[in-house]
Amino acid sequence: MADAPVLSRRALNRATLDRQLLLQRSPLSAVEAIGHLAGLQAQTPQTWYVGLWTRLTDVSAEQVSDLLRDRELVRIALMRSTIHLVTARDCLAFRRLFDLVVERNMRGAFGRNLKGIDEEALLRAGREIVEEEPLTFSELGKRLAERWPDRDPASLAQAIRGLAALVQVPPRGLWRTPGKAAHTTAEHWLGRPLGTDHSVDDLVVRYLTAFGPATVKDVQSWSGLTRLNEVVERLGDRLVRFRDEQDRELFDLPEAPRPDPDVPAPPRFLYDYDNLLLSHADRSRFITDEYFQQGYTMDGAMPRMILLDGFTNGSWTTSRSRRHVTLTIQPFRRCSAAEREALTQEGQALLAFCEPDATDLDVELLPPRP
Repeated sequence: MADAPVLSRRALNRATLDRQLLLQRSPLSAVEAIGHLAGLQAQTPQTWYVGLWTRLTDVSAEQVSDLLRDRELVRIALMRSTIHLVTARDCLAFRRLFDLVVERNMRGAFGRNLKGIDEEALLRAGREIVEEEPLTFSELGKRLAERWPDRDPASLAQAIRGLAALVQVPPRGLWRTPGKAAHTTAEHWLGRPLGTDHSVDDLVVRYLTAFGPATVKDVQSWSGLTRLNEVVERLGDRLVRFRDEQDRELFDLPEAPRPDPDVPAPPRFLYDYDNLLLSHADRSRFITDEYFQQGYTMDGAMPRMILLDGFTNGSWTTSRSRRHVTLTIQPFRRCSAAEREALTQEGQALLAFCEPDATDLDVELLPPRP
């Protein structure tokens, strides 16, 4: 490892930005992009649409909604037991690999309420109920409690989430469309069984394609899986090795892009759960000291971030009064004239995407906080 090349913070920043389609927008289709990115974190119904807009040259919210309706895209608990938007193909290919992650999360929160229950019978009953009709967890819990009246209904429903592969079905997740979080099984929704021919090795390669170069801890933080040192060692010559400035070992794919650290990075607007900022154990390749100086933490929901020169150097919010919409940008540092102009242009484009029915769009750029 001592002879491995060192990658600076900016080098890691630019490499991951490139793979995340944030150095320049990509002409990929929405399905192709989501496949390349190994999914978008999507526990909110709609904010992740911005994550596609900021990465692609040609995407519409209506088009992506159609892909959900047509079952080419699905929202399902995968990495870290968190709802992600993934392609139908990846849902079927990789869901089994996260069985332990999702089940572990369920047992940690609800396991004591399920002691002594016949889990096989519970799973059969739950699958039958949601495959007959997609239900919310509240509705599912009430139905299951008819058979297990001495059990907590919420725990019964969450047991099905932990033991079965449940997708959230439309209209939940459709653009500008309200819808309850109703669930059925992935197999029933997609009409195909879950795959068994993909390995954790494949998953690590997919992660490096979208987020590398990275440490083993980075891959574990993104996935929620453990014991990945042995996977990386097994991949052997399929990977190349680097070091970061703290002398930690990094792994990458030999042909993956690693741009010059000085390549320009244009301003980009991220959504509140953008995987760019949540998929490494060490997030310093993007997160700045100024971020923490605003009082923000790495726990819970993050504010909607702005990248300036590839790093978190601002946040953004929107407000609406009838057909007037204002995008407010709060920089964390002083912006150059070129940055202010680029932010304004990018902000106008963001509003045009998010608020197509508005007649008056304003971008307000605040001074940095003292």
